[in-house]
Amino acid sequence: MPRNRPSRRLAADAGLLVVAVAFALPLAWVLLSSVDPHANLRVKVPDGLTSANFDAILTPGITYTPLLNSLILCGGATALTVVCAALAAYPLSRFRSRLNRPFLLTILFATSLPITAIMVPVYALFVRVNLIDTLQGTVFFFAASQLPFAIWLMKNFMDGVPQELEEAAWTDGASSLQSLTRIVLPLMGPGLAVVTVFSFVMMWGNFFVPFMLLLSPDRMPASVSINDFFGNRGMVAYGQLAAFSVIYSTPVILLYVLVARKLGGGFALGGAVKG
Repeated sequence: MPRNRPSRRLAADAGLLVVAVAFALPLAWVLLSSVDPHANLRVKVPDGLTSANFDAILTPGITYTPLLNSLILCGGATALTVVCAALAAYPLSRFRSRLNRPFLLTILFATSLPITAIMVPVYALFVRVNLIDTLQGTVFFFAASQLPFAIWLMKNFMDGVPQELEEAAWTDGASSLQSLTRIVLPLMGPGLAVVTVFSFVMMWGNFFVPFMLLLSPDRMPASVSINDFFGNRGMVAYGQLAAFSVIYSTPVILLYVLVARKLGGGFALGGAVKG
């Protein structure tokens, strides 16, 4: 057995290297093609560097307005999702009931529903209540579609906060809402960061929902407007597409950098309930 360990480790390293290359090649194509004046589908070092691709897309109609729409949609829906998930997960985590398990199983089932299966009735409902082609309506649906999994995640993180800390706050006269906002949520910072990043990323890359619920071109987010780079008869502006992809991915990277410390942190509860 000890003789087989080096070969197994070599095979595992080779497999990981293949996976890393599979992820790295698309990223390399995006970065290299964004500054390539003759970009195509090949991953190659550019003959010369140019900023023409970025100059061509940095206009209000192509980049600025779609990115602003994406930030409004995803930012508003993420904030709404996190708030609602915290309020829903708190009683599930702190109070025992016969309905807790069926409710959690229902939530888990809701996360497995394909979004395409419910878009037809959702579209008909939005038309009836005059929410079609509105940013606020799309925000509500984004939040509702992401909320089940956010509640599931939030509840698991909330279970890690000792209830004794809240009981001490209740003794001092704090309400349940005050203990949630001043004790539980600050102590589960990594959990909030995970839910926030996960929700934002899932909404940021969503093409189908805004494509169905928004009709006006000036309200389309960047996830939909990126389709404009694919022209008729197979003509694609690869350089501009790559440059737009670089700018499009920047907000997600910045969000991850901002919460990286909390993602790498833990629940700093050591000694909190002693004495």
